[in-house]
Amino acid sequence: MRTHELDKTVYNLLVERGHDVKDLIKTTRVNNLDLIPANIDLSAAEVQLVGEVAREQVLSRVLRPVLDDYDVILIDCQPSLGLLTVNALTAAHGVMIPLECEFFAMRGVALLIETIEKITDRLNPRLEMDGILATMYDGRTLHSREVVKSVVDHFQDDVFHTVISRTVKFPDATLAAEPITSYASTHSGAEAYRQLARELISRGDAP
Repeated sequence: MRTHELDKTVYNLLVERGHDVKDLIKTTRVNNLDLIPANIDLSAAEVQLVGEVAREQVLSRVLRPVLDDYDVILIDCQPSLGLLTVNALTAAHGVMIPLECEFFAMRGVALLIETIEKITDRLNPRLEMDGILATMYDGRTLHSREVVKSVVDHFQDDVFHTVISRTVKFPDATLAAEPITSYASTHSGAEAYRQLARELISRGDAP
């Protein structure tokens, strides 16, 4: 079903009372992967949550009934520091920051880290930064190489060793509505994400 044809999405969970999160969860063709859908309606939630009591904790409350049903819950955020992102950070245990290999993107990372520190201090003391992930990397360009070097110099151990290179396979997989790991399982992009998963798990296991 197309997203604009959905009767209920995460938008309804956030701004309306009386919905059960379990009723909105959709299974996928990928084993052990479920999702809660969203569409353009979610863009209106930012404004409607402003008047809510404990507005920063709405998503945390919505997800609470299913926390024990999953090993991992991933919250995909828009590239902004608005109320929806604050909700995600308040509900999360860890945050992974994807950084496009462009110098202007580095300023956004610095602002996001400031926001994470404020939320850890005021709303969610369990929140930790899992790491910064360099994406859209093109090793043929000096610009990409310099951005990665600058990020590592500045953030050091907070940067994942894994780097996600630019490839047409990612938008192709998106159009096919399929993970890159199954759409093009032998492609270097798929292997990069497998390596990222291994690195993320190893960081979680570290004392």
